[in-house]
Amino acid sequence: MRAPVLWDKGMPPDVPRLGSLAEVAELVQALAPVYVRFSAGPEADRAAVSRDHESGCLMPGLSVNPMTPEPWWTRPVEHWVARQLRQYAHLMVRERFPWLLTGEVAARGPDCEPLLIGITPLAFLAPSVVEEAGALYRQAFAPGADGT
Repeated sequence: MRAPVLWDKGMPPDVPRLGSLAEVAELVQALAPVYVRFSAGPEADRAAVSRDHESGCLMPGLSVNPMTPEPWWTRPVEHWVARQLRQYAHLMVRERFPWLLTGEVAARGPDCEPLLIGITPLAFLAPSVVEEAGALYRQAFAPGADGT
């Protein structure tokens, strides 16, 4: 039997817990820019830096992914949010969970991901949000399509 997942162990008690994709979309629209990070939480990340695993180089900020849609995005915000969560859901493993944050972009990582400094935690996402995102992703997108 697998040990229980401690989804929000590293989140401060005053940070809201969001339980639906609609709640995430609402927050993303109200507080742009918003990013998502899959980790043990802001307390664990406070003294951490991200590392490029292929080169071993330390990066000048925490690796995150944008939850705020780009200006060219013409679909609903929920679709962008679902796609972003689905693309990185594999990072959600024991003691690592998705949480929303904002901060200053210090640089870009090797996959062109923003690297944030001066972070402010915004919300913890319940596992059900990632499950809901996966369901919407499969319904609204063509998973695996590569344009060829």
